[in-house]
Amino acid sequence: MTSNSPENAAVTISIIIVNYNVRLLLENLLHSLYASLGDIPAEIFLVDNASVDGSVEMVRREFPSVILVESGENIGFARANNLALRRCRGKYILLINPDTFVQEDTIPSMIRFFEENPMVGMAGCKIINPDGTLEPACRRSFPTPWVAFSKLSGLSNLFPRSRLFARYNLTYLNEDESYEVDAISGSFMMLRREVYDAVGGLDETYFMYGEDLDWCFRVREAGWKVFYSHKTKIIHFGGESTKRSSIDSTALFYEAMRLFVKKNLKLGKPGTAVINFGIFLRSVLSRWQQATRRIWPVVVDMIIVCLSLVLAEVVRFGSLPSFPSYAYPTIYIAAVVISFSALFLAGAYTKYDYPVSRSVLGVLFSFIIISSIVFFFKDFAFSRGVVLIAALISLVGIPGWRLVRQLISTTGRSSPFSGSPTLLVGINELTSDIIKKLRTTHTGSYHLMGIIDTSMRRIGESFDDVPILGSIDNIGKIINENSIRNVIFCPGVLRYAEILSIISRTRGMPVHYRMVAQNMEYIVGKAGIDELGTLPMVDIEYNLERLSHRVGKRLFDLAFAVPGLLFVYPFAYIFGSGSHQSRMRTFILGLPDVARGRRSLVGRSEISGQPQNLYLGKPGLTGLAKLQGTTLSPEEREHLDVQYARNHTLFLDFEILVRSIISFLRTPTHEERKRNHGEDNT
Repeated sequence: MTSNSPENAAVTISIIIVNYNVRLLLENLLHSLYASLGDIPAEIFLVDNASVDGSVEMVRREFPSVILVESGENIGFARANNLALRRCRGKYILLINPDTFVQEDTIPSMIRFFEENPMVGMAGCKIINPDGTLEPACRRSFPTPWVAFSKLSGLSNLFPRSRLFARYNLTYLNEDESYEVDAISGSFMMLRREVYDAVGGLDETYFMYGEDLDWCFRVREAGWKVFYSHKTKIIHFGGESTKRSSIDSTALFYEAMRLFVKKNLKLGKPGTAVINFGIFLRSVLSRWQQATRRIWPVVVDMIIVCLSLVLAEVVRFGSLPSFPSYAYPTIYIAAVVISFSALFLAGAYTKYDYPVSRSVLGVLFSFIIISSIVFFFKDFAFSRGVVLIAALISLVGIPGWRLVRQLISTTGRSSPFSGSPTLLVGINELTSDIIKKLRTTHTGSYHLMGIIDTSMRRIGESFDDVPILGSIDNIGKIINENSIRNVIFCPGVLRYAEILSIISRTRGMPVHYRMVAQNMEYIVGKAGIDELGTLPMVDIEYNLERLSHRVGKRLFDLAFAVPGLLFVYPFAYIFGSGSHQSRMRTFILGLPDVARGRRSLVGRSEISGQPQNLYLGKPGLTGLAKLQGTTLSPEEREHLDVQYARNHTLFLDFEILVRSIISFLRTPTHEERKRNHGEDNT
């Protein structure tokens, strides 16, 4: 209930939100809803699908008037909404996604629209993406055979203004007019109470996707009209819940389309079979596109490795085959496996987009390994010249195609200097100066696409003629949709832990993170520096987030933990007693947890915990915080843990481990401390 609506008062509108792990977005939505409702009598239901991000606790604490329904598990969109629909008392019912943000006039405008149009049973408003474009799903047609064919074949994308091909998303219609449509988006669906009483709730056969189409179909079948209203709008940060879920959203989407066709479109067996086949082909194509986006660089590299071996044989011996027949499978398989492993560990597939320098490092690393193997295994030491020639060819080919790809990808950009697409995070007194220098830098390295604000309230506005594209909550989506390659943080806007949290949430994206520094004092450890006018920019390194560092750290743990378990642990377990050398014994007794992967030899403090969305590694038997003693505050421990994660190297781990062991051995026993204390008293 809103605060101005007693329990027994007439309710004008019932609002239902289904939440799954989007606490920050949910909090912003609730604030915007209360601002939009004003004095309108309303009730707000929140159905939580077993979130683990503190959403429920936040609602209980900050919004006690919200009616909370906890499902206990992720029961899907339809079932969750139906739990609240059965309890609604409002004249109107609104289903709204938690990853949306409404305007102050949204609720009053939609109520007024229903009152002025009594034939309308269900309506949706204009839905805007974070980049300011219209979300296509806010006005749709049902997937009849021709509409489905146009959509699945891509004709609707090729001819968005064609009434013949673009009927699914109705892109040929003016978005600034209101009109009747077949269906609206499930992210904002408003209907009359009597419509719900007539058609019932959402079909629970659908887990996610498709239930909104089905509901619209049933509303129209009952004689009511479904309308798109342009008079108000909301912002939708689409897909944030599914990003935080292990649910296979692609499979669910196409299965939902199949269910809708089977249930509602009476096409007969031939027509249904044709559409189902089209849905199947489109789903296979989507899967293939997702897979090849990650796999094709590996395939190209391995083809180059194999071709380099063939060319090296021809150059060295003048003919093929030149090696014994038994050697060929082993030589090529070993070369592919070693080259892939070296490139992977060097970060050629895990960090930046087509990284030339890292691919060079990977090729050199693989050459060293293969040369060592050839030296020790004489049965395969046919020609070191072939190894050298193949390495030189790979050194040209593997970084070479990446360089060509980078040059092609920068061609035709709107930036006058063909700079890399760049986001600026944060707005403060330095932002205008930074924007000016980004625009006028002589290197032309940065093409400023937009600004990321710390809140959602100014999304869609501009700052110094630069659009505010979104907030920190949806920065990953903006990076992906705009092919961002540089993210620059304004100084003083976010704490370093918050910056690393953003980097952690967007891991796997080919982005280079940098920070503008007012001075260089707060940058600890190695950093790349780029002068932007008079403002120095530093690379933000978050080493522990890299897969190569995590793999290396795990191997480091096992290299020390396994021998320790075999030769030291039994003695500490059997003969250790009392508090004698208690810190050293506690360290040794923790080795089984290290071997199991639950803890690390060196890691973060267990007391500081792990901030939300920020990976600081596993808890450590020792670490920077433990070296400093037990008098640190939680904030100081978190600061040390963040610095460790950011500057992690195996050499740092080794140094901390050695210093910790020395500290353990020097720590006086309980009896020695008592004796020393007694001597001091005398």
